[in-house]
Amino acid sequence: MFLHTHPYEPFFPEGATKLIVGTLPPPRFTSGELKPGDVDFCYGSISGLLWPVLERIFDLNLKFETTQEALNQRKDFLSSRGIGVCDIVHSCEREKIDASDLGMQNIKLRDVISYLKQYPKIETLLFTGGNSKNGPEYFFRKHLKEYDIKLEVVSNNVPRIHQLHLENRIVKTVSLTAPSGAANRAIGSLQEYKMLKNKNPKFNTIDFRVMQYREFF
Repeated sequence: MFLHTHPYEPFFPEGATKLIVGTLPPPRFTSGELKPGDVDFCYGSISGLLWPVLERIFDLNLKFETTQEALNQRKDFLSSRGIGVCDIVHSCEREKIDASDLGMQNIKLRDVISYLKQYPKIETLLFTGGNSKNGPEYFFRKHLKEYDIKLEVVSNNVPRIHQLHLENRIVKTVSLTAPSGAANRAIGSLQEYKMLKNKNPKFNTIDFRVMQYREFF
């Protein structure tokens, strides 16, 4: 059984107003066996799509390599936009060493609500995935039960938006389409995507994420 522990501490730049919430980087980030093109930071997998999408939205000129410069570029960008990163899974066990959400067992969650209390300016959580089993929204709902807090629906359209009341503030959650290749099939089945693809046959799943993420980042 492989103990898959999150390799990075949560990242909270000063004055953060938004928080990216995913699950865990692939197991190789825990064991330190990175691939060429991986960046040793959150969402640093060479096959992940979060940074390529943000690169297109903000024209960041990012490096995709295992260097300090590539890491600093990402931290500087997040700090400049007031965006933190706090994935919800602290650790899990895996029989098969892969990055699938469904393969996670004996899951230990981070206390995201306690972080929200520590950082009162955070008003939006950006989930990198929805409420399917072992996705970030799924785990967050589980976590909220410990605090007897409920998510209220704001919009049921993709990306789904909810809100919760925490002490004297409202925190919004947005369940973005996951920045992984596995989510491409789900995008392809969306009516909105089919419509846009019909209008422009060159429109693809990356374009769809760029369009969706731009509104919330």
